[in-house]
Amino acid sequence: MMTTKTHAVHGGTLRYLKHDSAATGTPMTLSVFVPGGEGPFPVLIWLSGLTCTEDNFTTKAGAYAAAAEHGVIIVAPDTSPRGEGVADDPAYDLGQGAGFYVDATQAPWAPHFRMETYVTDELIGLIDAEFPTTKVRSISGHSMGGHGALTLALRHPHLFRSVSAFAPIDSPTRCPWGEKALGAYLGPDRTVWADHDAALLIEGGTGQGCFDDILIDQGDADPFLADQLKPELLKAAADAVGQRITIRMQPGYDHSYFFMASFVADHVGFHAARLKG
Repeated sequence: MMTTKTHAVHGGTLRYLKHDSAATGTPMTLSVFVPGGEGPFPVLIWLSGLTCTEDNFTTKAGAYAAAAEHGVIIVAPDTSPRGEGVADDPAYDLGQGAGFYVDATQAPWAPHFRMETYVTDELIGLIDAEFPTTKVRSISGHSMGGHGALTLALRHPHLFRSVSAFAPIDSPTRCPWGEKALGAYLGPDRTVWADHDAALLIEGGTGQGCFDDILIDQGDADPFLADQLKPELLKAAADAVGQRITIRMQPGYDHSYFFMASFVADHVGFHAARLKG
């Protein structure tokens, strides 16, 4: 991986990196915060939402003071492959910046949009090889990235010690964002979509018994709450199978990074307790 920028922050080091990805067949970018000290440190992977790059969380979330306090590496990859020759769409909710953390099977997306493999295989291997990690990790994210964190943790529970999310797309098979993206990337068979729907995965027992709790923060003034996010579907699924889930409805908060910055330290602490436990 090539370092493109380095910053000192909260006694640690923040690096922006770029590498050629075997999974996507494109260059991929990410940021990595490493606390001060020799380590090794556990890892928190952060997945961002629609239209975001690796930079949104890095500059806006304010997570690094808590990461330094708890001794946690934070990795924030880009949300999709990008570049010349990579398929795209004029809309903000499909194509570049909207990878949805699935491996596409449909044209024109299949050659490059392989974000599930990128995160769960390639990225994890690169981080463990390049940084002083304990090879223990957790995952979190926001909106589309919250969907990604939940589904990747449930589908690959052996990779992650814990999972949390901010305002996740809880059931993408039952909202416009998810129906559009999953239909484009995975085709018309909705039974295939179900493998990438957190509420349906929990309802079906996927990942059951692997996580002692799942932490969700959701603003009650989020304009996407009713039509796109639907945390009530996630809660109903968890209640049906006895999966503990903590959904904190935060009064007055919206979908922005101001919301995340207000509670991100709680999430870092939530993961740190499990990463070191």
